[in-house]
Amino acid sequence: MLSEPLIAATEFTADIFRLRNGLTVIHQYLPASPVVMADVWVRAGAIVEPVEWSGMAHFLEHMIFKGTPTLAPGEFDWLIESRGGATNAATSHDYAHFFITTAAQYLESTLPYLADLLLHAAIPDDEFVRERDVVLEEIRSSYDNPDWLGFQALSESIYQYHPYGRSVLGTEAHLMARSPEQMRRFHQHYYQPENMTVVIVGGIDQESTLNLVNSSFEGFTYPTDLPSVEVKAEPPITAVRRQELYLPRLEQARLLMGWIGPGVEQLSDAYGLDLLSVLLADGRSSRLVRELREEKQLVYDISSSFSIQRDSSLFTISACLEPQHLEQVEAWICDHLSQLQQTPVTAAELKRCQRLLCNDYIFSTEAASQLAGLYGYYNTIATAELAVSYPRGIQSLKPLDLMQLTQQYLSPQHYAITTLKPVAEDW
Repeated sequence: MLSEPLIAATEFTADIFRLRNGLTVIHQYLPASPVVMADVWVRAGAIVEPVEWSGMAHFLEHMIFKGTPTLAPGEFDWLIESRGGATNAATSHDYAHFFITTAAQYLESTLPYLADLLLHAAIPDDEFVRERDVVLEEIRSSYDNPDWLGFQALSESIYQYHPYGRSVLGTEAHLMARSPEQMRRFHQHYYQPENMTVVIVGGIDQESTLNLVNSSFEGFTYPTDLPSVEVKAEPPITAVRRQELYLPRLEQARLLMGWIGPGVEQLSDAYGLDLLSVLLADGRSSRLVRELREEKQLVYDISSSFSIQRDSSLFTISACLEPQHLEQVEAWICDHLSQLQQTPVTAAELKRCQRLLCNDYIFSTEAASQLAGLYGYYNTIATAELAVSYPRGIQSLKPLDLMQLTQQYLSPQHYAITTLKPVAEDW
């Protein structure tokens, strides 16, 4: 007897357009929504930076909001907020994106200002110097965060050739060596229509959307030249890469283990690793949480994480614990991976994980802002249509698939591990 699907197959209900200038527009009309999310995604994340320009993409995200020849610094925020809207931005390795949420009737009077910032950012010299201090403080604050420090150290250990190993924030030395003119060149090179996707989701119809985007996103500057960037493929991990960091005032030790997972071109494999992440350490009934926290009480907290990226992805297992339990917990984690390589998971356990992820997907697509982010992200790293393939992909996987994926990606002999320990006098 065939089992009922956990959720019905999802169709891609948005429309995708390519404008004459090369700009991609994704639109979905939600007639019942009083708000609109306008989310602009740019293939200008940290992965495109020359090594010596590390941190430029994130710094530029800050500087985008410092005005244009016709828009004073701070004026954009006032224009959005005075209409009851909100705006923000984010930068990662694969993208930078900028978004506004506003009442549907105000999109016509706000989107042109966002387009002006993205196309004609002035990057004034004095604002560059002031905002650089803000970014440098952000970097210094990150180094005071043991969780950020541990994850960054693990990333650098795993990605020794690929830019995914570099911090999106960059370094103080790299930022101090850059000039406003170099940032203008970076902006003019990458903030071009063929690198951008404008996503509009909410209470505005298709014709109005296309007319508004066409009129707002015109007048792109001619792209400038930049130093060439070679993105090297990361070779497999062939041993245990181990590093220890000793930090003052650290109350609990940290254990972080990581493996290189598939990129977006191996999407079915990525879905399987999502399931394995939930099975291992998501919730009290997951294997590692149940055994290491609830039963053996060797950890205060343990979790696993997997997030798809363009070229490859990180699968991590992290724990907070006492320093004397580090070796034992590492061994238990490896034992669990060995079990998954040798014995298929039960149908009930697989169904629990599938239901959890499918429910999370449903909740993550309820709002206009969530849909816009999903469409924009997938269109930036691959194609937008993949945004709705998740439930079908998750439900298609079988116990033997997870066993094979554990064998392929999650070796108990080949991984990177970073441990954070209190300095001796703090023990």
